[in-house]
Amino acid sequence: MSAGAPGPLTQDGTPTSPPAADESLSVGHRASGTAYGLAAYGAWGLFPLYFSALQPAGALEVLVHRVLWAFLLCLVIVLALGQVRLLRRTLRSPRTLFALTVAGVLIAANWTLYIVAVLTGHVTEAALGYFLNPLVTVALGVLVLRERLRRAQWVAVGLGAAAAVYLTLDYGAPPWISLGLAFSFASYGLVKKHLGVSLSALQSLTAETMIVSPVALGVLLYLLATGQDTFTSEGWLHTLLLVGAGVATTVPLLWFAAAARRIPLSSVGLLQFLTPVLQLMCAVLLLGESMPPSRWVGFALVWVALVILSTDSVTMASRSRRRARTNVVPAP
Repeated sequence: MSAGAPGPLTQDGTPTSPPAADESLSVGHRASGTAYGLAAYGAWGLFPLYFSALQPAGALEVLVHRVLWAFLLCLVIVLALGQVRLLRRTLRSPRTLFALTVAGVLIAANWTLYIVAVLTGHVTEAALGYFLNPLVTVALGVLVLRERLRRAQWVAVGLGAAAAVYLTLDYGAPPWISLGLAFSFASYGLVKKHLGVSLSALQSLTAETMIVSPVALGVLLYLLATGQDTFTSEGWLHTLLLVGAGVATTVPLLWFAAAARRIPLSSVGLLQFLTPVLQLMCAVLLLGESMPPSRWVGFALVWVALVILSTDSVTMASRSRRRARTNVVPAP
C-alpha cells in the first residue's frame, strides 16, 4: 500500500496508528497484541451471526439501536477515562467537525448496507466487499490523492478490477453490495486521513455516533410511532440483543486499539483479512448461502490480488525497518 494511502482500517473504518518500534516490543507484548487483534477481527467476522439473530427487526431498526447504544457506551467510557475535555476541544474546530460529520454519514451508510446484506441473505457479497476494500483504498489513493503506486500495487488493483468485472458477468449485474461496502469504507478512511482528523479510535467513534445520533433517534421515534419497532415486542432476549449491538460495535474497537499499540502495523494489516474469511465461512457453512463454483473463481482473483498487495506491504515495511536501523547513529 502506498505511503500516502490510509493504512489498515477497523471494521468502522478508523485508520490505525503506528505502534512503537519493533525493538521496544517484548515477546509478551506482541503475544497480547496478537490476541487482541484476533479477538477484534474475529468478533467482526462473526457479525453475520449476530445481526441475523436480530430478526425480525428490520435494517433501519438495527442501525438506529447500533448507533444509539454505541454512542451511550462510548460516552460512558470517555467520561470514565476523563477524555471529554479533549474531545470537546477537538470538536470546536470547524474543519474537524466537518470531517467527522462526513465520516459519520459514510460509516452509517456502510453499517446500513452491511445490515441489509445480512438480513437479506447476501453475506457472501458483504465478505467480498471487505476483501475488496484494501484494493479500493489503494485505487482511491491514486485517483484522489494522486499517489504513485509500485508495480506490485498496480498488478493487485488490476486483478481486483478484473475480479469485479468477472463477478458482474457471473451475477448478471454489478455486485452492488460488495462495491458499496468497499467504497463507503475506503472513502471513510480517506476522508479522515485527507482532512487530518487525529482522534483515537474510541474518541472518533464517540464523535461520529454523537453526530448521527439525532437522526437515529428521529428514525427510532418514527418506528415507535408507526408500530414498526420490535424492541419490546419480541421478548427480553431480543431486547438485550438490540442493546448489545452497541456493545458489539464498541468492544471490538477497544480490542483493536489495544492490538495496534502492541504489534507492527504490517501485522495488523494481515490480521484484517480474518474478518471477511470468517464472514464467508458463516455465510456458506452456517447461514446456508450458496456459492456456485463460478463465483469462487472471482473470489480467487481477489485473494491473489490481496496476496500480492500484502506481500508488497510487508516487504516495504521490512525494508523501512532495515533502513531505520542502518541510519541510527550510536550514542557517544
